[in-house]
Amino acid sequence: MKRSERTRAGALPQIAILALPEATASVVYGMLDVFCAAGRDWKLVTDGAPGEPAVTAEVVAKTAEPFLVTNGALVRPQRALGSKRYDIVCVPELAIAPGSDMNGRYVEEIAWLCRQHEGGAILATACSGAILLAEAGLLDGHDATTHWAYCDTLERRFPAIRVRRERALVASGVGQRLVMAGGGTSWQDLALYLLARSVGLESALEVAKLNLIDWHSVGQQPFARLVGSRQLEDASIAKCQEWIAKRPNVEAPVASMVRLSGLPERTFKRRFQKAVGMSPLEYVHALRLEAAKHLLETTDETLDKLAVKVGYEDATFFSRLFRRKVGLTPAEYRRRFGALRGALGKR
Repeated sequence: MKRSERTRAGALPQIAILALPEATASVVYGMLDVFCAAGRDWKLVTDGAPGEPAVTAEVVAKTAEPFLVTNGALVRPQRALGSKRYDIVCVPELAIAPGSDMNGRYVEEIAWLCRQHEGGAILATACSGAILLAEAGLLDGHDATTHWAYCDTLERRFPAIRVRRERALVASGVGQRLVMAGGGTSWQDLALYLLARSVGLESALEVAKLNLIDWHSVGQQPFARLVGSRQLEDASIAKCQEWIAKRPNVEAPVASMVRLSGLPERTFKRRFQKAVGMSPLEYVHALRLEAAKHLLETTDETLDKLAVKVGYEDATFFSRLFRRKVGLTPAEYRRRFGALRGALGKR
């Protein structure tokens, strides 16, 4: 978005941060801090006097009255939803359970978001905030991402959306005016991206350097649990899920589950796919990779021994599969997450 496309000559880009009761104050005000720092704080620390702000940002909500958000923090909106047009509207995460019933919730906020988008605004969401754009129908036919824990819900409830669960940030739609950041702290990536797009790369880099913000270029897949919670609708399949979860390295895992279920093989595979959202073999691989991630974080096992422990005789095959599904090699994963666990004294 070039400034001349949306604002008067010399006017600052106008940014709104939509606060909801299910948001967290750290994201709402963290975004506000990042936006307000642009153009101002770099000059303060390098020249001794604050520079001119690069954008105008404010917190908006359904009402301008203060209200409590997740964790009991008090948010004081600067403006209620109304007719004012913004260049960028940011939606923080929603602290709701994946699959929650959204019917009748956020009606006014969704209508307001649609009006802003129709007026030419960029709509940008952090973490699970993308669910709001999906509910509005704005993501149909487009690429999207959200927090890894909500990707399955997004795919099931909105099949017209192309969910890119491996991506940390997605820009899609006409003019790429629908922007989504995936993981919990990737709101920082989102804020930097929006500054680079609306003000300029140099301003975004100054904010990143000043606040030691590191771009999450690796994506969010390494942080994801590759297997969702055990489903309960199909009791036969749930029994197999529980059984294989306790012995992911068993030989012939799919054949073993077929025998346990007492179903014909084709029927078992069809029902498993329908209930779980992946084939039995994909599910076994996902369980094994979760076990591998835990071992990489908590032990110094060699790769050969670790692969065997989780069910793979061929360490090369295991490494290729891990890289494809997780986005990092096993060694890279161990360096990143094993070091963190070690620093916390959790090994």
